[in-house]
Amino acid sequence: MNKDRIPLLVIAGPTAAGKSALALELAERLDGEIISADSVQVYRYMDIGSAKLTKEEMRGIPHHLIDVLDPKESFDAARFQAMAKTAIREVDSRGHLPIVCGGTGFYLRALIYDTAFTEEETDPALRKVLQEEAALPGGKERLYQELTAADPDYAAALSPNNVKRLIRALEYFRATGEPLSRHNKKEREKESPYDLLYLAAVLDRQKLYERIDRRVDRMMEAGLLEEVRFLKEYGCTADMTSMQALGYRQLYQYLEGQLSLPEAVETVKQETRHFAKRQLTWFRAEKDIHFIDLDRTGTADVQRIWDQRRNA
Repeated sequence: MNKDRIPLLVIAGPTAAGKSALALELAERLDGEIISADSVQVYRYMDIGSAKLTKEEMRGIPHHLIDVLDPKESFDAARFQAMAKTAIREVDSRGHLPIVCGGTGFYLRALIYDTAFTEEETDPALRKVLQEEAALPGGKERLYQELTAADPDYAAALSPNNVKRLIRALEYFRATGEPLSRHNKKEREKESPYDLLYLAAVLDRQKLYERIDRRVDRMMEAGLLEEVRFLKEYGCTADMTSMQALGYRQLYQYLEGQLSLPEAVETVKQETRHFAKRQLTWFRAEKDIHFIDLDRTGTADVQRIWDQRRNA
């Protein structure tokens, strides 16, 4: 490993795989601080649905990029990248190990390979047209079909319900004639500026799906519906970035009378399982990544991998 670069340990993987617990144990062993790469935990008041650790569960380990934005604010990969780079520098300056933990693959890629975000690739007028098309009956589905034809690789890793990223991909394609996946591939060919160990924690798929279903049930028991009701009363609307998150979107639809409560809960489970599958697809396409089976690999094993890399 390159001793002239800031060391960076990244713990990625699908939702409910056990990333947070692994990162916490590694932070205790390696004198680290945790930087969240979760697109929901960044928001205040969104605790239950994002599986945010409590202060007690953090066990005194500093956590960054959690509870730093109001849920009415927008959040994207470029903003995450800037905030995470600042946090990494600050953690390193204290002589601690930055440990990035999360399952938002595009955010991780943007950070790890220092993706360039330029205004030249955006067209506000075109974006407005696409937003209007998406708002029409069946518009979201038509746009997803267009993206599937234009950029099947990107579409395969994207939920049809992720309108923001869907519009971003089509905006880029219509403006440049180049699939966004090809652009992203060029960005991935860049070398990371960090002294990097990039790990993805995985479990047996059936076991993962069962954990997802149990987790949703526990969230409902813990008061997720009341959390979403508070956010709605607080002024969060269905089109806000925060309310597009799994669990929040479906329960918001229940509160709006669009779904029954059992339908909303089952949809959360189903779409979370689909999301986990897409996360695995995304991470398998990443370079420099090493998969660790948490049924077979413990924290001590991961520490040995890190120590071996650092001493090589």
